[in-house]
Amino acid sequence: MTPHVSSIGTLARNLVAYGASEAAAKLSRLFVVVAVAHRLDPVQIGIAATALAAADILKALTENGVIQRIILAPADRLAATCLTAHRIFWAWCGGLFVLQSLVALGVWLSGADPLVAALILMLAGEYLFMPGGLIQAGLAMRQGKLRQTAAIAGAQIVLSNILAVVIALVWPSALALILPRLLTAPLWLVLMRRLAPWRPEPGVTPAPIGPFLRYGWAVLGVELVKAMRLQADKLVVGALLGAQMLGIYFMAFNAGLSIASSFSTAFATVLFPHLCGADDRATALRQSILMSLGLVTPIVLAQSLLAPIYVPMLLGHAWAQHAPVVSVLCLAAIPAMLWTAAAGWLRAADQPHKEFLVTLALTALLILNTVLLAPRGLLAIATGYTIVTWTVLCAASVPALIHAFGPRLTARV
Repeated sequence: MTPHVSSIGTLARNLVAYGASEAAAKLSRLFVVVAVAHRLDPVQIGIAATALAAADILKALTENGVIQRIILAPADRLAATCLTAHRIFWAWCGGLFVLQSLVALGVWLSGADPLVAALILMLAGEYLFMPGGLIQAGLAMRQGKLRQTAAIAGAQIVLSNILAVVIALVWPSALALILPRLLTAPLWLVLMRRLAPWRPEPGVTPAPIGPFLRYGWAVLGVELVKAMRLQADKLVVGALLGAQMLGIYFMAFNAGLSIASSFSTAFATVLFPHLCGADDRATALRQSILMSLGLVTPIVLAQSLLAPIYVPMLLGHAWAQHAPVVSVLCLAAIPAMLWTAAAGWLRAADQPHKEFLVTLALTALLILNTVLLAPRGLLAIATGYTIVTWTVLCAASVPALIHAFGPRLTARV
């Protein structure tokens, strides 16, 4: 028995479900952005951004390929696979809790703002809730319950954003961007355990850990480097230009790329099970690429063109001068969506190491871009970011495009 098999129609419905979930999350996030822009000064935003960047880099370590092994496992090995995965999750998340606590201690001992250390420590609490629901999340995805997992993820984020608005209005501080993530973690845990109940089966011998390690190191490397790519430029901006400029860049980055990046995450989530269950992977990949680019490209172009209108309208007139930064950053979403499809194909083909190499190269180039262009200001950094992203990701996606469209073009010839 293979993992859940889905048609392009099922993929579309799952993508719509995750898209609706992300839309609800981003709509509620919009209220957070407005509240934060009007109630917090850029320095407070910069403090929160520093804590979030550090925590999100470490959180990428939770993406260790174990859930993918659950989705790919043959039916007769599923119980054994889940048992080993269960042990890995508890050991791994416990270790990450300790690691992030040590990072918070190191930040405090270094003489940095004690609030940053406190916020990083607070975010470590998320790891205490995760291992109890990750097996269930993998099983739900294997069973094709992606619309339900989308609803759970969306509900958690919407509730988190509502709490963030309330805290920002009642107690304007960096805490408004941090505390809601911890407070809503129990909701995800309870709902996920109800969606796909699981208990270890008695008498089952755990699956060997070797396949988890061979597959997981590359996935783990990809996610860690990807998190560094998304956060390292902010840390560099903060180090070179200060907390105020970091706060401005953080807001511009979120206004420009948050919607498209959320759609990219949703697409990656539904694409992997779809490709794993497809009889004709080339056709499935081709349809997925056309669907995703067809959906995201018009939205991104409209968002880029309209930034001078909606940025001051939402964030206030003081932010109007930063609208060009938002416009430029929006355009980086298009090659990122193409690469999401190519990376999903590599993972389904058991080649995550190639995704790792591309992600590593892109991250190094983006950090170099930020360091070199920081003296020229945020617009220069954003322009370089977009150019580097287009160049690297389009080139890296060529093999996937050949796999998806090559047979069809050859047949026409």
